Amino acid sequence: MSDSPYIIDITAENYEQVVILGSRQVPVLVDFWASWCQPCQMLMPLLARLADEYQGAFVLAKVNTEEQQEIAAQFGIRSIPTVKLFRDGAPVDEFMGALPEAQIRAFLDKHLPRESDGSVEQAHQLLLQGDAVGAVRVLTDALASDPANGRLTLALAQAQASAGDIDAAEATLDQLPEGEQDKPDVRGLRGQLFFDRITLDAPPPDALARTLAASADDSAARYQMAAHQVMQNDIVGAIENLLQIMQKDRKFGDDAARKALLKLFDMFADQPGITRYRARMFNLLH
Repeated sequence: MSDSPYIIDITAENYEQVVILGSRQVPVLVDFWASWCQPCQMLMPLLARLADEYQGAFVLAKVNTEEQQEIAAQFGIRSIPTVKLFRDGAPVDEFMGALPEAQIRAFLDKHLPRESDGSVEQAHQLLLQGDAVGAVRVLTDALASDPANGRLTLALAQAQASAGDIDAAEATLDQLPEGEQDKPDVRGLRGQLFFDRITLDAPPPDALARTLAASADDSAARYQMAAHQVMQNDIVGAIENLLQIMQKDRKFGDDAARKALLKLFDMFADQPGITRYRARMFNLLH
């Protein structure tokens, strides 16, 4: 255990408190390492020095993959060192290997608090009040003054999606640098926009339920129901409906069910159980 208050060894007992709950207060940098890994030994002292230098702007959480195999398996760690950055209870960025100090500083600075971040919280409160247009206005103004803050760009796209302007949200996401496009939160929002488009012209869920009760083989209704389930965070229900379409009506919508499943697997790649559903889709394909 490090003597630094900004460096914590992670176990199954403190993982949720330090990483999941802790990252809702301050970014948490999770370093997956092992004693036999030479690049890990090179990286660790550099991360520790930065954690002390940044004086609590982030917490360094160290996961010994030999001792904490369940935690490593949960995130599919296959190569070490792997470093994931958590914010608000979820991983939002990562890098692998022992990067040079300058690259690690640049990685951290993208995620550490900035003055303009207050606009993100202000917009969030407006969204909670149902004022998506106001949230878009606040974020647009903030982004004009701090265009390098990627969090503003992502928040603006989320606000635009909440306002029902899917085209604007996708255009805003396109403005992110190429290196940001594959981040989990960006992929997640793109997936949400994909399912948003499906639900725009779809009947409400209760009407779709009646349609499916009368005709269980109505693939269009089942596909639209799956999209509604994604928006309601019923991911298992959505996956089951899409798998059923693949099983019974593979040609529907030019293989639309498989494409939608791939979107879901991309959105929720880190969640337990997704691997099992991938295997079921693979079995249907072959």
